[in-house]
Amino acid sequence: RRQRQMCIRDRCYNENAEIHTAFGLFYKRREVFLVENKRSVTVVAALVREGDKFLIGQRPEGKARAGMWEFIGGKTEPNETNEEALIRECREEIGVTVEVGTLFTDVLHDYPDLFVHLFVYNAKITEGEPQRLEHQDFRWITPGEIDDLVFCPADVDVLAKIKAEFPAGGAN
Repeated sequence: RRQRQMCIRDRCYNENAEIHTAFGLFYKRREVFLVENKRSVTVVAALVREGDKFLIGQRPEGKARAGMWEFIGGKTEPNETNEEALIRECREEIGVTVEVGTLFTDVLHDYPDLFVHLFVYNAKITEGEPQRLEHQDFRWITPGEIDDLVFCPADVDVLAKIKAEFPAGGAN
């Protein structure tokens, strides 16, 4: 018999009364994930725009979803806010300091090996120039170029929102 867990952000509850209590408290906040034998993570990403373009990175070989494109970001660490995690990840992945703005969107995605709650924030580079520190490549693209690249599946809904809100590739 599989053990069922419920994960809320990075805290998991075993199959007992804790689940029912936590489920009732958090269900309405869209933070509940029922996951069987699967890790659940919170991921943050930056929507960095420059004019009519936005920044993406290509995942390196040897990692899950290698070669696919994604927004710059990564997993939150314990006791770290989403904003702190995004600042850290941008520094580690592309060597820049960002100012984290408003939440652009959040997405729930169920990969075969992982359940992800992705938070995408508007962000602005305040210091440094992007470098290839963790990604094998990075690009500035317009919304019109989205369909020319293969993105991580969790980003599909984010990309649809970008195309809907900025259809001509213009900045807001």
